[in-house]
Amino acid sequence: MTSGLLNTSDSYHCTWLARQEALIASLRSQPLLLVVRPAIKDLTGSSNLLIQLHDLHEAGLRHIELAWSSHSGWIPWVKQVRQCCPRFQLAAASITAPMALFDLQTLDFAYAMSPCWDPTLVSLARDQGILLVPGVFSPTEVHQAVSFGCRLVKLFPAITLGISYWNRLAAPLGSLPFVIAAGGLTAHDLSNWLSAGYDAVALGHQTVGSDGVDPKLFTWLTQVSNLA
Repeated sequence: MTSGLLNTSDSYHCTWLARQEALIASLRSQPLLLVVRPAIKDLTGSSNLLIQLHDLHEAGLRHIELAWSSHSGWIPWVKQVRQCCPRFQLAAASITAPMALFDLQTLDFAYAMSPCWDPTLVSLARDQGILLVPGVFSPTEVHQAVSFGCRLVKLFPAITLGISYWNRLAAPLGSLPFVIAAGGLTAHDLSNWLSAGYDAVALGHQTVGSDGVDPKLFTWLTQVSNLA
């Protein structure tokens, strides 16, 4: 190997580290992610979901996670969302299997999310230059993720663990990584959880669904925009 040159593995590792820092910076600017789970009807035809996403795009929402699906219509649908909402920072959610990583490379996502701590999967993603943010639940998983080099993690399911859980980990674990609270939270919880020390909050199906978008989300986006 030529002296002074990074090999492919080193290059991907650098990309992985850089993408962690970029996502942290973006979430510090707007500490909210919205997780969207398209139904089969969304992937095979027209639905209200794309209209809802466009409305949120125009309201200034930045981070959108699209739940991964092995359905053949998933990639074309993601491309449709990207074309309709170009300012979204798109990511994939619910990554639990290596087969999903090929789609992530195809779509060139800046990052993806997993609901669990799977060091083999995180390592495989890292070796492909993909930032896969792991889900953590226990102090052991938090410690293992930090030791692996993860600068940010997703606490899941946050609603089960409770709003004071993360702060209670600081005494035994010391310095904690950037954390995204996810699982069971609604737009009503945003301010309280952010004030309690969580760096960002992820919202899901209770915020966007068949009944439309929770108006509280639009209110929060307006308030954040006015403060900027």
